[in-house]
Amino acid sequence: MFKARLISGIVLVVVLAAALIMGDLVLWALLLFISLVGLQEFYHAVRKKDEESGTSRMTEAVGYAGCICYYLIMIMQSREQYLFLTLIMILTVMMFVYVFSYPAIDSTQLMTSYFGVIYVPVMLSFIYLTRRYTDGIFLVWLIFISSWVCDTCAYCVGMLIGKHKLAPKLSPKKSVEGAIGGVAGSALAGALYGYVLTITAGQASPEIWSFAIIGGIGAIISQIGDLTASAIKRNHNIKDYGKLIPGHGGILDRFDSVIVTAPMIYILAVLFLSI
Repeated sequence: MFKARLISGIVLVVVLAAALIMGDLVLWALLLFISLVGLQEFYHAVRKKDEESGTSRMTEAVGYAGCICYYLIMIMQSREQYLFLTLIMILTVMMFVYVFSYPAIDSTQLMTSYFGVIYVPVMLSFIYLTRRYTDGIFLVWLIFISSWVCDTCAYCVGMLIGKHKLAPKLSPKKSVEGAIGGVAGSALAGALYGYVLTITAGQASPEIWSFAIIGGIGAIISQIGDLTASAIKRNHNIKDYGKLIPGHGGILDRFDSVIVTAPMIYILAVLFLSI
């Protein structure tokens, strides 16, 4: 199990790093694939066990089509307001399906299907939106510094000194000390990353502190994302969202914190770094 987890983890990092460096169509295609698989995992997790084919699956089909349309608009248009309009259209189509299929589909299934579109493909799209800015090739790494560095630091600190449970009903192994360590580690990693960029640019810059703040806030949000994914799994009595990544589970099991961190890093970069 450990060997499979290690190998799949290395492959995942290499593929993702290559896509982030290359950007453009390569990153877009990878994120579209991840979004579609992640959306399928989410729908499968929350789908009612006793439902028959042809009920909420119809709104799910709109969700998949909407995901593809959203990503097509994203790569064809540089203006983000078109993405907002796309989300309105997706909801409108889902409401058409809901109304003309009534009572085969209930309102909970409608809202869950639409939430899935926002939760997975839209949130993940902020990786691409961050990357396509002029300095995006440098800024996009803050998303993964905030999430994966936080995960590592939180785990290590929690193992060493963790005593107080953070959310015992959701994730019994997570501790308050680990959470604080994750935020501190991510903030430090952000500051170091900002320092390296400053040295590379050959000039002093106050943005080092901005990188530290972004890393710290991003780490807090990433832990909320992790716990949210855990809550959804516990609500529906599943251990993992899928089995696509050996030793890790599904796409959502590996990207649960990144999903929520990506839009927050985009917002913080706009506020603190004026991208």
